Amino acid sequence: QVPLVESGGGLVQAGGSLRLSCAASGRTFSNAAMGWFRQAPGKEREFVAVISWGGGMKYYADSVKGRFTISRDNAKNTVALQMNSLKPEDTAVYYCAARWQGVTTTPSDYTDWGQGTQVTVSS
Repeated sequence: QVPLVESGGGLVQAGGSLRLSCAASGRTFSNAAMGWFRQAPGKEREFVAVISWGGGMKYYADSVKGRFTISRDNAKNTVALQMNSLKPEDTAVYYCAARWQGVTTTPSDYTDWGQGTQVTVSS
């Protein structure tokens, strides 16, 4: 498994921005699809965004489309999620995950997960 570590979470007011980062160590994940997911208290883990291994395909949940941007830097073994125009309903623990096949939006398709980073958006 590839250890994945998320960072960049925090408390922000509605309308603000945060940039999450996910770093992998011990192994390159340049040939893995990378996804961001989130889980709010009492809710199921849900898809946020995914990027293909080469960065050519990106998909977003409808709830974040136009506000969030996923990117990756394979040379640095990192993937980022830029979150703009944040809303209170974006409050959740955000996870990055790796899948050693094609892109999907289903959490159970991903084999490697980080520990998560808390994002809290105040109104």
